[in-house]
Amino acid sequence: MLRKNQQFSSENSRSGGQPKHFSGVLGRVMRSLGLTNSYNGWLVVTRWPQIVGTAIAEKAGAVRYEDGFLYVAVKDASWRQELAMRQDELLEKIHSFPYGKSVKEIRLVQGRKGFEDYGD
Repeated sequence: MLRKNQQFSSENSRSGGQPKHFSGVLGRVMRSLGLTNSYNGWLVVTRWPQIVGTAIAEKAGAVRYEDGFLYVAVKDASWRQELAMRQDELLEKIHSFPYGKSVKEIRLVQGRKGFEDYGD
């Protein structure tokens, strides 16, 4: 606690006067709690359109990540079949991002099956 007339200076800081980037601090906390894989998996969910492109993102959306599995909801059976044939390509795209390595497998779901309908 600073006294009334005491000014904050680099001598008072444990970091030697250099502020820490929040992302670095957050990363260390996530690792120490064992949450890095979950966090990285959810980054894939939230960044799905940037990863796969708008053409695929309009027909299928990442809706959930759990224990290495990325759940992707598709609009219809034809898109489910299309993405099933392109799973290796999709995983390659996902793994090209540093946070994508946490995804080990893609599970395609059509309609509800425990998820809200994607799109429309």
